[in-house]
Amino acid sequence: MLSRFMSGSIRNLEREYSCTVRLLDDTEYTCTIQRDAKGQYLFDLICHHLNLLEKDYFGIRYVDPDKQRHWLEVTKSIAKQMKCQPPFTMCLRVKFYPPEPAFLKEEITRYLVFLQIKRDLYHGRLLCKTSDAAVLAAHILQAEIGNYDPGKHSEGYSSKFQFFPKHSEKLERQIADIHKTELIGQTPETSERNFLQKAQMLETYGVDPHPCKDVSGNPAFLAFTPLGFVVLQGNKRVHFLKWNELTKLKFEGKTFHIYANQKEDKKIILTYFAPTPEACKHLWKCGVENQAFYKLEKSSQVRMVSSSNLFFKGSRFRFSGRVAKEVMEQSAKIKREPPEIHRAGLVPSRSCPSITHGPRLTSVPRTRRRAVHISIMEGLESLRDSAHSTPVRSVSHGECFIPRSRSQAADADERSAVISDEAYSPSDSVLPTPVGEHGAEVSSSRQSNGAPRSIEEEKESEAGTPSRAEAGDLGAAEEAAGGDSALGEVEQVNKFVLSVLRLLLVTVGLLFVLLLLLIVLTESDLDVAFLSDIRQTPEFEQFHYEYFCPLRRWFSCKLRWAGSLLINKGD
Repeated sequence: MLSRFMSGSIRNLEREYSCTVRLLDDTEYTCTIQRDAKGQYLFDLICHHLNLLEKDYFGIRYVDPDKQRHWLEVTKSIAKQMKCQPPFTMCLRVKFYPPEPAFLKEEITRYLVFLQIKRDLYHGRLLCKTSDAAVLAAHILQAEIGNYDPGKHSEGYSSKFQFFPKHSEKLERQIADIHKTELIGQTPETSERNFLQKAQMLETYGVDPHPCKDVSGNPAFLAFTPLGFVVLQGNKRVHFLKWNELTKLKFEGKTFHIYANQKEDKKIILTYFAPTPEACKHLWKCGVENQAFYKLEKSSQVRMVSSSNLFFKGSRFRFSGRVAKEVMEQSAKIKREPPEIHRAGLVPSRSCPSITHGPRLTSVPRTRRRAVHISIMEGLESLRDSAHSTPVRSVSHGECFIPRSRSQAADADERSAVISDEAYSPSDSVLPTPVGEHGAEVSSSRQSNGAPRSIEEEKESEAGTPSRAEAGDLGAAEEAAGGDSALGEVEQVNKFVLSVLRLLLVTVGLLFVLLLLLIVLTESDLDVAFLSDIRQTPEFEQFHYEYFCPLRRWFSCKLRWAGSLLINKGD
C-alpha cells in the first residue's frame, strides 16, 4: 500500500514542474503547473495574481539555452516550447505598447506600463531631448517619493537616484527644479499618467529593436511600434512604414524581407540579415503579431501566415488574441472597484534599479570614450570601450541626442546626450536595441543604459542565473554586425547557390511532370477528348513508333536481364 502511494506521488511529481516569472516591479511569482499546461494557463495565473484585466498588452518572455529570446505562445504547451529542463524562469513584459497609454482604463494597467517604460528609459530604448528627459525623470521621482520635503531631501538629492545610466550634474539640477516647483501636489497616479503622456510623444516609444545588417553589411536595428515598422541605423531613423503601407513580411534562413506599398503605388522591398535563423524567425513572428494587433479591425480577420515559397516548406504562424481596437472596446466595458496598487518597497532590479539605487555617474571622466555600467548588486562603476552608432529622435527636434565625444560633451554640457549610451539594447525588456558609435554622452550613456550590458543581463535574468553588469550580447551583436566584413559576400553566395538549387528543382520537377504526361498519353486508355486529339496527330504517332516503343523495349530488356541476374545469384 505504501509503495503504491509512493509510486503514485512520484508520478504526480513527474507530471508537474515549477515555474518562476519575474514581474515588472522585479518581484517574482512562483507556481507549480502541470507538464501539459499551455502558455495561456500560466499567463492567466499571473494576471489573476496582479488583478489585471487589460492583459492583452502583456506577454511572457523567455530565453532559450542558445540565448535566443522568445515570446511564450499561449496556445502551445509550455514544456514543449522551452528547450531546457525545469524549473523554468521567465519575465512578464509589455508585448504590445498601448497607442495611448495615459488613457488606459485601469490604474493598475497604467502602472505596469509605467514600469516598463521606466525600464526602457533606463536601458536606452527610449530616447528623447534633454529637456524631455528631465521632465520624465521628475515624474518618476514624484511618483515614487512624493512631494519635495526640505527636511527629508537635502541639496543634490536627485544625484542619489538613477533614472538613466549616465547623466550630468546640470540634468540632475533640472530634474530637482522640476520636481520641487512644477509637480508639487501630484499623486503617484497623476505623475504616472503625465509620464505616459510625455513618453507617448517620443519617436522611440514602444520600440522593440532587433539587431540586423543591411545588404551592405552595415548594422541596423529593426523595430515594430504602435505606429508601424521602423529601421534605425547610425544616428537616425532610415525607414518608417505605417502599418497600412506594410503588405507582407517574409523570412528565409537569416534573410528578412519587408514588402510595402507607399503613396503613388510605389512598391518597395527591404532586405536585412539577422544574426541567426532563429533570431530571424523570432523577428518575423514579432512582425506578424504586431501587424495583426495594430492593423486589423477584428480578430476574425487574422489569417494563418506562412513564410514558405514555392518549393520549400516554411514556417506557419497565426496571431492568437484580440486586436488593439477590440482591446480598447473591451476595456471601456470594465466596471469594478479599482484594485489596490502597492507602489512602495520596490525590489531593486538586477538590470534596472529602482530610482533609490545607484550612484551618480558624473564622476566618470568625460574625456574617456568609454561606456559606463552600473552594477546593481554592488553599486560599482565599471568602464568599457564603446564605439557604436545610436538611433535618435529626428534631427528636426532641437535638443535631440546627437553622438559626440565625451570631451565635446564636457565643453557643450547643456546639449549633451543623457539617456542612452550605445544605441539600443534588449535589456530588461528583453529587446535588442541600437548602440552608439561615436562615444557620445548619448553613446556612453547607452552602454550602461542597457545596450550591450542589458542584453546579457536580461538573458541571464530570464534564464534564472545571477545578472552581471557587463557588455554581452549587444556588444557581440554589434561586433558581428561590424567585425565580419565578409558576411555580405557570403550571403550573396548563399543566395546564388539557393537560386541555382531552386532552378534545378524546378527543371527536375518539370521533366518529371512531362514524363508522367508522356506515359499517360502512350500507355493509358483514358478516353479523354484532348488526349485522343493528341494521340491522333501524325507527330505523336511518329514519336510513338520511332522513339518511344524502341526505348520501352530497351528498358524492358534491361529489366529482364537484371532480374535474371538476381535470380541466378539467389540460386
